[in-house]
Amino acid sequence: MKYSTKRLCESGVLLALATVLSMLKIFEFSFGGSITLLSMLPVILISYRYGVKWGLSCGFVYSVLQMLLGVNTISVFVLPGESQMVWWRIVLMCLLDYVLAYSALGLGGLFRNKTPKKALIFGTLLSLTVCYAFHVLSGAIFFGSYAEWFFGDVMSGTFASYVISTFTGAPLYILYSVIYNGCYMIPEILLTCIGSLAVSTVPFITKDIAK
Repeated sequence: MKYSTKRLCESGVLLALATVLSMLKIFEFSFGGSITLLSMLPVILISYRYGVKWGLSCGFVYSVLQMLLGVNTISVFVLPGESQMVWWRIVLMCLLDYVLAYSALGLGGLFRNKTPKKALIFGTLLSLTVCYAFHVLSGAIFFGSYAEWFFGDVMSGTFASYVISTFTGAPLYILYSVIYNGCYMIPEILLTCIGSLAVSTVPFITKDIAK
Protein backbone atom coordinates (compact mmCIF):
# COMPACT_ATOMS: atom_id res chain seq x y z
CA MET A 1 0.00 0.00 0.00
CA LYS A 2 1.17 3.53 -0.75
CA TYR A 3 -0.10 4.82 2.59
CA SER A 4 0.00 2.97 5.88
CA THR A 5 -3.13 1.62 7.51
CA LYS A 6 -2.31 3.74 10.55
CA ARG A 7 -2.28 6.95 8.50
CA LEU A 8 -5.55 6.13 6.75
CA CYS A 9 -7.34 5.10 9.94
CA GLU A 10 -6.04 8.01 11.97
CA SER A 11 -6.97 10.52 9.26
CA GLY A 12 -10.43 8.98 8.89
CA VAL A 13 -11.06 9.22 12.63
CA LEU A 14 -9.85 12.83 12.78
CA LEU A 15 -11.99 13.83 9.77
CA ALA A 16 -15.02 12.21 11.39
CA LEU A 17 -14.25 14.05 14.63
CA ALA A 18 -13.90 17.35 12.76
CA THR A 19 -17.26 16.80 11.08
CA VAL A 20 -19.02 16.02 14.36
CA LEU A 21 -17.42 19.02 16.09
CA SER A 22 -18.55 21.28 13.22
CA MET A 23 -22.14 20.46 14.18
CA LEU A 24 -21.55 21.39 17.82
CA LYS A 25 -21.96 25.13 17.55
CA ILE A 26 -21.11 27.44 20.43
CA PHE A 27 -22.86 30.28 18.61
CA GLU A 28 -24.55 30.48 15.22
CA PHE A 29 -25.30 33.64 13.26
CA SER A 30 -28.68 34.05 11.58
CA PHE A 31 -27.22 34.83 8.15
CA GLY A 32 -24.51 32.19 8.09
CA GLY A 33 -21.34 31.43 9.99
CA SER A 34 -20.85 29.94 13.42
CA ILE A 35 -18.34 29.46 16.21
CA THR A 36 -17.75 25.75 16.64
CA LEU A 37 -16.14 23.51 19.23
CA LEU A 38 -12.63 23.37 17.67
CA SER A 39 -13.96 21.73 14.51
CA MET A 40 -10.94 22.66 12.37
CA LEU A 41 -8.28 21.47 14.82
CA PRO A 42 -8.45 17.77 13.83
CA VAL A 43 -7.65 18.62 10.19
CA ILE A 44 -4.71 20.74 11.33
CA LEU A 45 -3.49 17.79 13.39
CA ILE A 46 -3.60 15.56 10.31
CA SER A 47 -1.38 18.00 8.45
CA TYR A 48 0.96 18.34 11.43
CA ARG A 49 1.36 14.59 11.78
CA TYR A 50 1.60 13.63 8.09
CA GLY A 51 2.66 16.75 6.22
CA VAL A 52 1.11 19.52 4.15
CA LYS A 53 0.50 17.45 1.00
CA TRP A 54 -1.52 14.86 2.91
CA GLY A 55 -3.12 17.62 4.98
CA LEU A 56 -4.33 19.46 1.88
CA SER A 57 -5.85 16.22 0.55
CA CYS A 58 -7.68 15.61 3.83
CA GLY A 59 -8.69 19.27 3.94
CA PHE A 60 -10.31 18.79 0.54
CA VAL A 61 -12.22 15.75 1.83
CA TYR A 62 -13.36 17.82 4.81
CA SER A 63 -14.48 20.60 2.43
CA VAL A 64 -16.69 18.15 0.55
CA LEU A 65 -18.25 16.97 3.83
CA GLN A 66 -18.88 20.58 4.85
CA MET A 67 -20.38 21.31 1.45
CA LEU A 68 -22.86 18.50 1.94
CA LEU A 69 -23.72 19.80 5.41
CA GLY A 70 -24.08 23.34 4.04
CA VAL A 71 -26.41 22.42 1.19
CA ASN A 72 -29.11 24.77 2.56
CA THR A 73 -26.80 27.75 2.11
CA ILE A 74 -25.89 26.75 -1.42
CA SER A 75 -29.56 26.19 -2.31
CA VAL A 76 -30.15 29.96 -2.05
CA PHE A 77 -28.45 30.29 -5.42
CA VAL A 78 -30.78 27.90 -7.21
CA LEU A 79 -34.01 29.62 -6.22
CA PRO A 80 -36.22 30.65 -9.15
CA GLY A 81 -36.43 34.26 -10.17
CA GLU A 82 -34.08 37.23 -10.48
CA SER A 83 -30.43 36.24 -10.99
CA GLN A 84 -30.12 33.42 -8.48
CA MET A 85 -30.15 30.63 -11.05
CA VAL A 86 -26.66 31.28 -12.34
CA TRP A 87 -24.43 28.24 -12.37
CA TRP A 88 -21.18 30.17 -11.96
CA ARG A 89 -22.39 31.59 -8.66
CA ILE A 90 -22.88 28.11 -7.28
CA VAL A 91 -19.51 26.89 -8.56
CA LEU A 92 -17.61 29.95 -7.33
CA MET A 93 -19.28 29.93 -3.94
CA CYS A 94 -18.52 26.24 -3.46
CA LEU A 95 -14.94 26.87 -4.53
CA LEU A 96 -14.32 29.84 -2.22
CA ASP A 97 -16.46 29.04 0.82
CA TYR A 98 -15.80 25.31 0.91
CA VAL A 99 -13.10 23.79 -1.32
CA LEU A 100 -10.43 26.49 -0.97
CA ALA A 101 -11.38 27.65 2.54
CA TYR A 102 -11.34 24.22 4.17
CA SER A 103 -8.59 22.71 2.04
CA ALA A 104 -6.43 25.55 3.39
CA LEU A 105 -6.54 23.82 6.77
CA GLY A 106 -3.96 21.48 5.27
CA LEU A 107 -1.45 24.31 5.63
CA GLY A 108 -1.53 23.61 9.36
CA GLY A 109 1.50 21.36 9.09
CA LEU A 110 3.72 23.90 7.38
CA PHE A 111 5.74 24.54 10.56
CA ARG A 112 6.02 20.93 11.70
CA ASN A 113 9.81 21.16 11.81
CA LYS A 114 9.53 23.45 14.84
CA THR A 115 8.68 22.49 18.41
CA PRO A 116 5.15 21.05 18.81
CA LYS A 117 3.88 24.20 20.53
CA LYS A 118 5.19 26.57 17.84
CA ALA A 119 4.28 24.23 15.01
CA LEU A 120 0.63 23.91 16.02
CA ILE A 121 0.13 27.55 17.03
CA PHE A 122 1.73 28.94 13.85
CA GLY A 123 0.01 26.32 11.72
CA THR A 124 -3.35 27.17 13.25
CA LEU A 125 -2.88 30.91 12.76
CA LEU A 126 -1.81 30.50 9.14
CA SER A 127 -4.38 27.95 8.01
CA LEU A 128 -7.38 29.59 9.70
CA THR A 129 -6.35 33.06 8.53
CA VAL A 130 -6.25 31.79 4.93
CA CYS A 131 -9.63 30.14 5.52
CA TYR A 132 -10.94 33.47 6.85
CA ALA A 133 -9.60 35.29 3.76
CA PHE A 134 -11.53 32.99 1.42
CA HIS A 135 -14.72 33.52 3.44
CA VAL A 136 -14.17 37.29 3.22
CA LEU A 137 -13.74 37.12 -0.55
CA SER A 138 -16.87 35.00 -0.93
CA GLY A 139 -18.87 37.27 1.36
CA ALA A 140 -17.85 40.38 -0.55
CA ILE A 141 -18.80 38.83 -3.89
CA PHE A 142 -22.08 37.18 -2.97
CA PHE A 143 -23.39 39.10 0.03
CA GLY A 144 -21.82 42.55 -0.37
CA SER A 145 -25.21 43.99 -1.28
CA TYR A 146 -26.19 43.58 2.40
CA ALA A 147 -23.47 46.01 3.48
CA GLU A 148 -25.63 49.14 3.76
CA TRP A 149 -28.33 47.25 5.63
CA PHE A 150 -25.72 45.73 7.96
CA PHE A 151 -24.07 49.04 8.85
CA GLY A 152 -27.34 50.96 8.88
CA ASP A 153 -29.63 48.59 10.82
CA VAL A 154 -27.46 46.03 12.58
CA MET A 155 -24.41 48.01 13.70
CA SER A 156 -25.63 51.63 13.51
CA GLY A 157 -23.73 54.18 15.62
CA THR A 158 -20.91 56.57 14.75
CA PHE A 159 -18.61 53.99 13.18
CA ALA A 160 -21.37 52.58 10.97
CA SER A 161 -22.35 56.07 9.82
CA TYR A 162 -18.73 56.85 9.01
CA VAL A 163 -18.39 53.66 6.97
CA ILE A 164 -21.53 54.27 4.93
CA SER A 165 -20.59 57.89 4.24
CA THR A 166 -16.99 57.07 3.35
CA PHE A 167 -17.05 53.78 1.43
CA THR A 168 -19.03 52.64 -1.58
CA GLY A 169 -18.95 49.72 -3.97
CA ALA A 170 -16.22 47.08 -3.61
CA PRO A 171 -14.41 48.69 -0.60
CA LEU A 172 -17.71 48.76 1.31
CA TYR A 173 -18.50 45.17 0.39
CA ILE A 174 -15.05 43.98 1.49
CA LEU A 175 -15.17 45.89 4.78
CA TYR A 176 -18.60 44.46 5.49
CA SER A 177 -17.38 40.94 4.76
CA VAL A 178 -14.24 41.39 6.89
CA ILE A 179 -16.34 42.50 9.88
CA TYR A 180 -19.18 40.03 9.46
CA ASN A 181 -16.97 37.00 8.88
CA GLY A 182 -14.62 38.21 11.58
CA CYS A 183 -17.46 38.01 14.12
CA TYR A 184 -17.20 34.21 14.03
CA MET A 185 -13.80 33.51 12.45
CA ILE A 186 -11.72 35.57 14.90
CA PRO A 187 -13.20 33.79 17.96
CA GLU A 188 -12.79 30.49 16.06
CA ILE A 189 -9.12 31.26 15.44
CA LEU A 190 -8.51 32.20 19.08
CA LEU A 191 -10.28 29.11 20.42
CA THR A 192 -8.43 26.84 17.99
CA CYS A 193 -5.10 28.38 19.00
CA ILE A 194 -5.93 27.61 22.64
CA GLY A 195 -6.88 24.07 21.62
CA SER A 196 -3.64 23.73 19.65
CA LEU A 197 -1.64 24.87 22.65
CA ALA A 198 -3.40 22.27 24.80
CA VAL A 199 -2.87 19.32 22.44
CA SER A 200 0.77 20.28 21.86
CA THR A 201 1.47 18.92 25.34
CA VAL A 202 -0.09 15.52 24.59
CA PRO A 203 2.76 13.06 23.82
CA PHE A 204 0.86 10.58 21.61
CA ILE A 205 -0.18 13.44 19.29
CA THR A 206 3.19 15.14 18.97
CA LYS A 207 5.48 12.10 18.83
CA ASP A 208 6.10 9.77 15.91
CA ILE A 209 5.08 12.34 13.28
CA ALA A 210 5.79 11.23 9.71
CA LYS A 211 8.98 12.65 8.27
